Amino acid sequence: MSVSRRGSYGLMMIAGLLAGCAGEVPIETRIANALPAAMVQAKGETEAVATANADAADDPAIWRNAGNPAASLIVGTDKKAGLHVYGLDGRSRDFAAAGLVNNVALVRASDGRVIVVASDRNDPARAKIALYALDTVAAKLSPIGKVDAGAGEAYGICTYAPPAASSDTLVQVVSVLKGGSIALIEIAKDLSAKTVRTWKVPTQAEGCVVESVSGAVYVGEEDVGIWRFSILGDDTQGRLIARADGKQLVADVEGLAIAFGERRYLVASSQGDNAYTVYSLPDHRYLGRFRIAAGRFGPVEETDGIELKMGDFGPDYPQGLFVAQDGMNEPRAQNFKLVSWADVKAALGLE
Repeated sequence: MSVSRRGSYGLMMIAGLLAGCAGEVPIETRIANALPAAMVQAKGETEAVATANADAADDPAIWRNAGNPAASLIVGTDKKAGLHVYGLDGRSRDFAAAGLVNNVALVRASDGRVIVVASDRNDPARAKIALYALDTVAAKLSPIGKVDAGAGEAYGICTYAPPAASSDTLVQVVSVLKGGSIALIEIAKDLSAKTVRTWKVPTQAEGCVVESVSGAVYVGEEDVGIWRFSILGDDTQGRLIARADGKQLVADVEGLAIAFGERRYLVASSQGDNAYTVYSLPDHRYLGRFRIAAGRFGPVEETDGIELKMGDFGPDYPQGLFVAQDGMNEPRAQNFKLVSWADVKAALGLE
């Protein structure tokens, strides 16, 4: 979540923001100080979340329909109210009233269902993981239940698909608490849960993504940078692979996503200058930056969560779909923008 919001959320909130952010570097200066960013435009957008005049939309997850790409779905959080299910046309097909759910991820479980997991922060002192089954034909969410994720406020979440798992396992989830505690939690089909691994970063963290083949877990420490941890082996010490230096990556470090394929890329929301930074994997080499510029669907600013899925999503997204939360979207409430990954690759000269 960004330190400041520049949207018109009411005179009192604006006054509070101006008073609280008097010492903050202006966005124009942060953009000028950062490395240049290529420009792409969104090719679609979702309907705005229902919570108006607030920092509400946060994080997306993508389900790809391989047989009918046009029928693919996006699950997005309204972190004040619940979970939306959107079609690629941007229309909200379903809404699950879940209260304060921050981040979301989905995975095909061992029993064949598509399971949606969300970081549930309804109790800020005790984190929960909320689980839903996604009916991909009806585009509907059905609640499964909640499991405990430890003391602290639930914030980030991502899924791990191990090469082999117990037949009793439903899903494995990486849970990130606001204070920087990170845990790999194995959730069984009976909703019992056990913590498999734990890690820690010093300050507030949120975004995470797992490269399941290598067992690498990437976590964004918002004011510091991107950490890499390993699910495999016994080492609990992470490695800072990208620092929020104000050049390549500008704090807050927010959503993280991976482009899987013959060549793999790590993408991070460089929220402080309305950009996205791309690194190669597995060597974490900086490759460039891009912004979503004004076009038919407007520019994208102050992005929290992002998601990236490879494959054919139809003529507008032939090589993959990148979805980013739009922290502004004025004059409407916040929403999610859809971008062709082919456009990003072309803009940055990626293979």
